[in-house]
Amino acid sequence: MSAQSGGFPFLAHGGAMGELIAGFDWAGTALGPLENWSASLRAHVATMLRAPEPMLILAGPEGLLLYNDPCMAFIAERDPLALGLPVSALWPELADVMSLMLLADQGAEERRFVAELESAARTLKRNLLCQPLMSETGKMLGVSGRFVDGQPGGGMELGGGQRFAPFRLVAQTMPGQVWTARADGRVDWMNQRLCAALGQERAPALEEGWSGLVHPQDLPFITRRWAEAVASGVSYEVECRLRSASGHYLWHFVHATPLRDAAGTVAGWVGSNVNIHARKMAEYESGRIRNRIWSLSRVYMLIFDRQGMIWQSNPAVEYGTGWRESALVGKNLLAFIHPEDVEAALVTLARVATGETIRSFECRCRMRNGQYRVIDWEVVPDGDMNHAVGRDLTEQHIAQKGLERTWVLSPVLKFVLDARGAVVTTNPAWSKALGWSETESRGQDLSAFMAPEDVRRMRAQQVGAGLEAGVGELTVSMPTKQGERRDIVWINVVDGGSLYGFGRDVTAERRAAAAAARASAERERIWVSANDLLAIAELDGRLRSVNPAWEKWLGHSDAALLNMPLTGLVLPEDKPVVEQALEELACGRPVRDVECRMNDAQGRPCLLSWSADPLGEAFYFVGRDVSAQHDAEEQLRQAQKMEAVGQLTGGIAHDFNNLLQGINGSLELLSKRLARGEMKGLERLIGVAMGAAERAAALTHRLLAFSRRQSLDPKPVAANPLVAGMEVLLRRTLGERVELRLILQEELWLTLCDSNQLENAVLNLAINARDAMPEGGQLTIETANVDRAAAGSRQRDLMPGSYVCISVADTGVGMDGATIAKAFEPFFTTKPLGQGTGLGLSMIYGFAQQSGGSVKIMSKPGAGTTVRLLLPRCEGELAQERPDRPETGLPAAASGESVLVVEDEPTVRALIVEVLGMLGYAALEAKDGSAGLEILQSRRRIDLLITDMGLPGLNGRQMADAARLSRPELKILFMTGYAESVVMKAGGLEPGMEIMAKPFTMDMLAARVRGMIAGEA
Repeated sequence: MSAQSGGFPFLAHGGAMGELIAGFDWAGTALGPLENWSASLRAHVATMLRAPEPMLILAGPEGLLLYNDPCMAFIAERDPLALGLPVSALWPELADVMSLMLLADQGAEERRFVAELESAARTLKRNLLCQPLMSETGKMLGVSGRFVDGQPGGGMELGGGQRFAPFRLVAQTMPGQVWTARADGRVDWMNQRLCAALGQERAPALEEGWSGLVHPQDLPFITRRWAEAVASGVSYEVECRLRSASGHYLWHFVHATPLRDAAGTVAGWVGSNVNIHARKMAEYESGRIRNRIWSLSRVYMLIFDRQGMIWQSNPAVEYGTGWRESALVGKNLLAFIHPEDVEAALVTLARVATGETIRSFECRCRMRNGQYRVIDWEVVPDGDMNHAVGRDLTEQHIAQKGLERTWVLSPVLKFVLDARGAVVTTNPAWSKALGWSETESRGQDLSAFMAPEDVRRMRAQQVGAGLEAGVGELTVSMPTKQGERRDIVWINVVDGGSLYGFGRDVTAERRAAAAAARASAERERIWVSANDLLAIAELDGRLRSVNPAWEKWLGHSDAALLNMPLTGLVLPEDKPVVEQALEELACGRPVRDVECRMNDAQGRPCLLSWSADPLGEAFYFVGRDVSAQHDAEEQLRQAQKMEAVGQLTGGIAHDFNNLLQGINGSLELLSKRLARGEMKGLERLIGVAMGAAERAAALTHRLLAFSRRQSLDPKPVAANPLVAGMEVLLRRTLGERVELRLILQEELWLTLCDSNQLENAVLNLAINARDAMPEGGQLTIETANVDRAAAGSRQRDLMPGSYVCISVADTGVGMDGATIAKAFEPFFTTKPLGQGTGLGLSMIYGFAQQSGGSVKIMSKPGAGTTVRLLLPRCEGELAQERPDRPETGLPAAASGESVLVVEDEPTVRALIVEVLGMLGYAALEAKDGSAGLEILQSRRRIDLLITDMGLPGLNGRQMADAARLSRPELKILFMTGYAESVVMKAGGLEPGMEIMAKPFTMDMLAARVRGMIAGEA
């Protein structure tokens, strides 16, 4: 490597030996490679090479030999390979001088020695003046030697034919490629290493083939440069490609130094070639990589001049900012910087103009879409141009703002301590929890905010003074500014001489934990001491945990109960109820007041009422033995029934006495007038008596409805048309101050009931609602299809199934719980005296129960009342209405028609027989079922059987069933004062059977008889 190209200017102008020293491999010596030589040693070597007299240097402790051109002949004669050898290998006597110099270095004084050196043939002796070479710090670097005997220096004889002989002798042993040329520039010699590299046996003259070794593209340039150097006598340096022995062109650095005679005239040239092909390839690859980095980098890169004009931008600028290079080139940087940042940018550009490298400058730069983003620029000046690298820090700034907001908004207490343990800063959460502001806390020792008993533990964990690296956790009780105490859990992180504390206020947690522990203990005491049955069970009913009450009340041990299904304790007939409750729990719905019977350890059934709530994969069970309570309730119900019967008896007696007074009084006056022969006014007395009798019949009808013994005619009924058909009647009844709304569900199911009784029920409820809204309001009648669950069918008197719901809701005064509890009792009314009988709701309750449904009142004082009437769904078809026949008087009998009347009440029997005889029927009579059956089993003609249901002995239904064995087509009309269950057996009345409720008019009886006999029923 040459002195110039290798970056070693101290070897420049060092003649031939400068070239040889530059090409020598010093890395294998004690001095190390040239780039590691100290500045002092380089200065001494440069002085030695430029000296006109012969000089040498023995460098380092070993005395490695370096010398200049005037010494070349003398030393070459001694050893051509002397360069870089230790002095002991050349002149052992000189090694003693090195030792003395080392002693002089230890004595800190400069000494000079004169040594006598001989050549290899001992024909030439030279005197060498030696003195130490010192560094700038006063340390000895080696020994400098200068020949002082006045003899010629033995340098190269530049005027003779062998002027380069000593140099060539040395150069031949050098590892580098060395050549010489004449003064006119013709190369006349190459050392063996250069010849081997170029594949030449001798040094070619330029005109003979040297030009053939140079790459054709480089030849014109180096030829011109060499001619210029020869003409001017200056050093020659060039990089070119030379053909190697393998035929490939390799890059070389070619350097030549002119050698002058005593007159200063160039007498020849010494040159060297250095193979730089690897470096050139590396530079090429580095350039290619730099180009790829420029093209592919996502970092913004700009080149701009001193005035801030943009010359180039890499693709990343367009990718990140939207600005194409064509839109940027020729524009000033300031045009793209936020106006508020322009002043700082000008200051930065001024610093760059002075040659300062800017490591970081943040400013807001305008994107093509008009938005500004924060860019951090690094600017490096390079002559008239500046290279800038930018990174988009917008997201980092946003994140930093987020961190700042986190510091401000975080509920975690935070502080920073310096190395002395003093508070540097705190966040707002610290002030909120402890009351101390950041200003009040700054500069204070953290122990000032801790309870005294925690200071020792704080010191032990090195929170405060010392601040050794690590992470620690500490729970302390800290007093607040208000004098309270807060429990804080601190996590302390030591980093870079500061301590960062992160605290969590656990005061509330600890108090809650303490409260939870107390609550848990209380729950445990409740669990153990409770008389109620408490349990946790799987959703399939298997018991997971039970309290001691189970063993106390049922006698079953924990071991026997655990993992036992709940249904395993339940009586078989009650299992469906429990299984349905478990299904509800499995669907995530709680169950309430489920009653079932469970066997205790002795096999005795106990009535339990229990509720449960599901939670996750289990449910929590609370139950109690209600056997005694159930018995007490039953006794209470019996007492209430007796009280109701007493009230009913008194009410009946009062009303019937009034009615009987009207009947008896009218009949008595009628009898007296007939006795006197007075016929005028008899119709009025008869009307009074009949009216009283009709009111008595209506009272009896209501009583039967209350007792669920009324005679019903259940048929499929469409409730929507029935309610809609009552709209006109209801509006007239309610008056103008009450608004009527009908909400009728589409596709409402049919229901099985007596349509007349349903109309009466709706009308009674509407009248009650009207009376509850004296100032007016809104009455809503709504119909809906409901199933058992939706109907709230956990009522004991309601069977599972589908129902039609008819609800009547008002906005009136409402009722309290006590009133609701008595609402269905007979003769109970809240209306003023004389405005109600108290049997309306009782009749509705009886009608609903007798029809297989239920009725429920929901009300609160001031919030109105809703009455929900549930009637069972009917799967049949709607019955066809019978056309009304015009009234043409009592229908007479046809010829020979016979009717059998069976009635145990003589008065009623005689009256019916009298009417039948008046109508032309052959009337037969019997006083009981046995007598009637005897007639029925005879051969006499009987077209119709009229029988009372409540006959002594054989009742009417039993007699009718026996009669149909011999008379299967016999038509039968039952009379009853109440609906005995025997009538409605096995599907109800059979074809050809009808029922008629007492009391009835004779006209009704005649029409029913005629219709049944004629087949019109």
